[in-house]
Amino acid sequence: MKKEILIKFGKRVRQERSRLGLSQEELASRAEVHRTYIGMIERAEKNITLENIEKLARALGLKIHELTKEL
Repeated sequence: MKKEILIKFGKRVRQERSRLGLSQEELASRAEVHRTYIGMIERAEKNITLENIEKLARALGLKIHELTKEL
């Protein structure tokens, strides 16, 4: 069973990525992570590290607290 926090975070990443009109591949490039990693996060298949949360937030033009609000 997937943890609720991972599901919520994945949805939030997808929401922000879509808002910016970015593909998973484009976001991965901006965040300097592998393209499959973004899909795994959005599907709640990865327990993301704080370092990678920071990378994603920067790539999305957000601060960490903005990306993780309402989780």
